[in-house]
Amino acid sequence: MDKLVIEGGRPLHGSLSASGAKNAALPILIATLLAPGEHRLANVPELADTLSTLSLLGRIGCPSLVDGHDVRLDTSRIAFNEAPYDLVRKMRASVLVLGPLLARVGEARVSLPGGCAIGVRPIDQHLRGLEALGARFELSGGYIHGRAGRLRGATFQFDMPTVTGTENVLMAAVLADGTTTLHNAAREPEIVDLGNFLISLGARIEGLGTSTLVIEGVSRLSPASRPWPILPDRIETGTWLVAAAVTGGDVTVTDTDPTLLTAVLAKLEQAGCTVETTPTSIRCIGPERLKALKVITEPHPGFPTDMQAQFMALACVADGPSTVVENIFENRFLHAAELLRMGARIDTRGNTATVVGVDHLEGAAVMASDLRASAALVIAALAAQGRTEVLRIYHLDRGYEDLTARLRSLGARIARVSDHEQDEATIQAALDA
Repeated sequence: MDKLVIEGGRPLHGSLSASGAKNAALPILIATLLAPGEHRLANVPELADTLSTLSLLGRIGCPSLVDGHDVRLDTSRIAFNEAPYDLVRKMRASVLVLGPLLARVGEARVSLPGGCAIGVRPIDQHLRGLEALGARFELSGGYIHGRAGRLRGATFQFDMPTVTGTENVLMAAVLADGTTTLHNAAREPEIVDLGNFLISLGARIEGLGTSTLVIEGVSRLSPASRPWPILPDRIETGTWLVAAAVTGGDVTVTDTDPTLLTAVLAKLEQAGCTVETTPTSIRCIGPERLKALKVITEPHPGFPTDMQAQFMALACVADGPSTVVENIFENRFLHAAELLRMGARIDTRGNTATVVGVDHLEGAAVMASDLRASAALVIAALAAQGRTEVLRIYHLDRGYEDLTARLRSLGARIARVSDHEQDEATIQAALDA
């Protein structure tokens, strides 16, 4: 199993472009099931989760052709209506095939989802929303077996905003008879991108970006005539900016959209960073010493939970006590214990962490628990004195495209090495390469 070796204490300088958003690409790939034919997508990130999604679609009977960031998908034929455990366990987003399969073929058998270990994240709201449209479900052997005749429009209110729940019910509703109204829907930019993609296929949706979606069902969708470009990844962009901040660096992220990161950019400025934006770029200049701050995660447009771990790493080297409150997922402070190994001062109680900044962190061997925790440990390692080894980095492969090379392009001393490359000479050569 590979690991990252990072020698910290070097400011990051330079520019890099944002990748396509993982959390937009995955539901859009799955949404192609709703419109039989050949689809073309652009700016699709090259990630483990993308490959897993394409593998799942291939298992269903929809082959794909990948050329860099361009993907062609043929969804003319659905041969199987099952999402098996060996694929779903790798990636929670696989549960999104439930709505499209029910809408198109009337039946779906989907394993209960896996993904990051950041809480229970039940799918009961997915099921209740689809049941409101006329689906029926049975749970047996770890699988959800859903059946439906022609789905029918309904009014449904989510108990709380849920991104994947909103996406699943939205995708089913576009082929339902009549009008569906979804209240308390999630408002994330990735849902807006999905909705606009569906509209390009012929769907009728109003209210994107608000908490109320109105969907007028249509009898058929068709592939769009032009490739659909996936929007920039706001979480990846935010991760690069925080890395610049903690190292006292100067980094510009291009091919991005500052309007997607309003809450994140505001917190960087509160921490003492200089933030400059254009319509398609963001520059972050880190201060000599970061300021303490308070971060409270909330549904969009509030501060995103997927940036919480990265900002905890930032708070570890800020001047004074910071507070991090996690309101979205329970069990999402697992990275705190690893940051303590690097000399951080963190006290967690329930959903609140108090972080007292230290002058510097020190390199150590740390282990990642989930995707964003992995990013936080890399950020901490970039700011630390000495060498850090980050283990279980397969999480990073799920959400960050070519992370090692891109950080090296900014001046980081970072190398990816395998378990058998343990001798100092080999590691040093990898860092110097």
